[in-house]
Amino acid sequence: MAARSYGQYCGVTTAVELIGERWALLIVRDLLVGPRRYTDLKQGLPRIPTNILSTRLKELQEGGIVRRVPLHGCGLVYELTPYGRALEPVMLALGRWGFQAMGDPDEGDVITPDSLTMALRTAFRAEHAQDLDVELHVGDVALRAIVHDGALTVAQLAPPAPPVGGVLPPGDPEAVLVAGPGIRRVIGGEVSPAEAIAQDLVAVVRGEERILGAFAQTFHIPRLAA
Repeated sequence: MAARSYGQYCGVTTAVELIGERWALLIVRDLLVGPRRYTDLKQGLPRIPTNILSTRLKELQEGGIVRRVPLHGCGLVYELTPYGRALEPVMLALGRWGFQAMGDPDEGDVITPDSLTMALRTAFRAEHAQDLDVELHVGDVALRAIVHDGALTVAQLAPPAPPVGGVLPPGDPEAVLVAGPGIRRVIGGEVSPAEAIAQDLVAVVRGEERILGAFAQTFHIPRLAA
């Protein structure tokens, strides 16, 4: 566990002591996508010092949140324990809450495959979902998002990684979308799909433009009341 103690007997206090240290939640975020080698975690968190990554992983293991296991073809990897995976609804809710204050990216801010995967999972609305099979490119990151019968599967295409949530079907996606950080405005409902295309926030480079409307309905984070 982290060395910091707040000296209070409280569940929130214990949670903060376990996962409240700098970078800890982002390590958990990336491991919610799937098991990762140390080098994968470092690549996904390019600004984290190596000594801090090692320390956080050790603390998370001592707290029963992360474990190190062999994975065929990958050697030893870090993965979440069942106790750690129980953080998923908390992380998705935290992502929706933080989405309200994101604004535009600062210079040097990056989008990683794991962060974009979790962003889609955060914005996914099963109750409003339409069946989709789209390839989404944001910067150097490429994902394939498949929605069928209210269930979401996300596969990382660049760099490749096993799909999360299901099995990737054969064949090509029905549409290819290319976007920048402005796709946040579509997910947040600040602009309509037609406005997003007109303002070059999103381009439908293959498939019908109507697919962006289905995407915006399926992936949406309503603004919280002040």
